Amino acid sequence: MADQRLFGTNGIRGIPNEDLTVDFAMRVGKSIGMFVSGDVALGRDTRISGDMISSAVIAGLTSTGHNIVDLGILPTPALQYYCKNHGIYGVMITASHNPPQYNGIKVIDRDGTEIERPSEEKIEGIYHSGSFSSVKWEDAGRIRYVDDALDQYISGVLSKVDVNRIKERKFRVLVDTGNGAAYFSTPMLLERLGCTVVTLNANPDGRFTSRNAEPKPENLRDLMALMSTGNFDLGVAHDGDADRVVFIDEKGQFIDGDKSLALLVKNVASAGDIVVTPVSSSDIIADICSSVGATLIRTKVGAPIVARTMIQNGAVIGGEENGGVIYGKHQYCRDGAMTLSLMLDLMARSNKKISELVRELPQYFLDKRQVERTVDWSRLQKELQKGEKVDLTDGVKILKEDGWILIRPSGTEKILRIYAESIDMSTAKKYADQYVAKIRDLQEKLG
Repeated sequence: MADQRLFGTNGIRGIPNEDLTVDFAMRVGKSIGMFVSGDVALGRDTRISGDMISSAVIAGLTSTGHNIVDLGILPTPALQYYCKNHGIYGVMITASHNPPQYNGIKVIDRDGTEIERPSEEKIEGIYHSGSFSSVKWEDAGRIRYVDDALDQYISGVLSKVDVNRIKERKFRVLVDTGNGAAYFSTPMLLERLGCTVVTLNANPDGRFTSRNAEPKPENLRDLMALMSTGNFDLGVAHDGDADRVVFIDEKGQFIDGDKSLALLVKNVASAGDIVVTPVSSSDIIADICSSVGATLIRTKVGAPIVARTMIQNGAVIGGEENGGVIYGKHQYCRDGAMTLSLMLDLMARSNKKISELVRELPQYFLDKRQVERTVDWSRLQKELQKGEKVDLTDGVKILKEDGWILIRPSGTEKILRIYAESIDMSTAKKYADQYVAKIRDLQEKLG
């Protein structure tokens, strides 16, 4: 963690006892403690290193005089909901969708949103200056354990949907929590919605031995195979900290995050509403906004950026193409349980199967790839722009008459993410192949 910048797109990430050491985590805890005021809520996902990293962060926070409200293992949006309702700062120990050897530290503002970049910079400045001041022994912070944060969170989610209408449908839901933070909360939510619930990987296994924490089709083969039996109305899968959710239809087909976001936009947005999504999201969102009379605002990639833009513009809904949906009437952060509840509400209201609802959407095809980044991004960015019509909101978005290609560096890993979209699948694949090859050639020349 020698780099000047500690925070990436979604908090600090690293490998415990390598770059994310106990000493580092405690210093980060002290730095956060020097920046925030009042009690601090703390939560974690199921990762093996969660106790170690959270203990180090707690040591730093309590040494600077902050009392800790320990919420235990719970989804990130449940911690955010607690922070919002109680008006206190929070820290989440999670690496979200990253492999099990990773962990991370995410700071939550008193309104439940992830702190803004200027605040992260202040914490980084404190960290690098080493200007910590410890309190006297009698003023050291104490830890208070709270066991009803999940109940508060689920009750808040349920208050935003028509529970009785959902209950009447008696949905059969198959949910794969991926051994992550939603192992208990999502089955409980579904039961309170009157669903028949069958679970996969609903045990807290911090090694993620059943599947990778990223809810991508290749990691959800068991879920998709079971859904293809036709015995369920909806399949559900979370990432490690359950701020995201993806869906499988009743035939076992994976529903792209763009399509699930589009369905929810179509359901909750109306004329005059604001919808926010990054440049990486499908043009399907623009089509839906146009059809309902809503205004679409495009941003850089990253849930905190989408959330802040939603707050500034009073947006009703927003989100990313990875299954991260933000519902403004609930809270301004990605929320897997809220997204799931909204989808069930839509299915109950329309009295249609999820596959029918998807078929009614405009057709676009998105091909996602990734390539290891071996050269400085600014050099690569200059080369990619040459001779192209581009949008530089985030990374390089190359605009073609029959589609677009977005290339941007990951904020959490040393990779380049490549998105290619068209109304034709073969065209999207052609562009993805073309730009993967071009990036590799450019990196070889520049490297």
